[in-house]
Amino acid sequence: MGVKTYTLLLAAIGIGRLIELRHSRANQQALATRGIVMAAEPHFRWMALLHAGVLASSAIEIVLAKRPWVPALAIPMALVLVGANLLRWWVIRTMGQHWNVRVMDSVRLGVVSDGPFRWIRHPNYVAVFLELEAIPLLHSAWVTALLGGFLHLWVLSRRLAVEEPILLADPTYRTAMAWKPRFVPFRFVTDVGCRYTDNLD
Repeated sequence: MGVKTYTLLLAAIGIGRLIELRHSRANQQALATRGIVMAAEPHFRWMALLHAGVLASSAIEIVLAKRPWVPALAIPMALVLVGANLLRWWVIRTMGQHWNVRVMDSVRLGVVSDGPFRWIRHPNYVAVFLELEAIPLLHSAWVTALLGGFLHLWVLSRRLAVEEPILLADPTYRTAMAWKPRFVPFRFVTDVGCRYTDNLD
């Protein structure tokens, strides 16, 4: 993969993010009409900057440091990137109007426990982490991958400090989800008893 092709891929990913933000805003507005407000999230700006920064830094690193395209690394990273995007879109489809990029207390309108939520509480964060690692490593931008990974763990810890108390304050959510791991499905289950209780329609 040449530098130009990789740069076009990064641009396509950035456009995809903008499309997701538009979808997120529509869901935020729909939730707001139901009386659901955004939680105070002072670290959200750093999360947004991190996503944009990984794309920009990947492009800069491969040019300035002349990072090579290594098929033995690029091919598995491409598979990870595709898998991460499939997982994220599975999450978006499963969550429906609940999904948006901000923390909003929508669990009182229904608890999502279907799809990838059968096994873990935060599949979207798994998908995003894998994607942010795969994007730079696709073209051997290992500095961006390493630094971006550490920064993402920090940002994610701040996000969870806001989000999880809100979710776990709801007794229905606790019953359906609290016993599940956050990110890695140590135990696979076929029936969690509560598939998708939704009052949005």
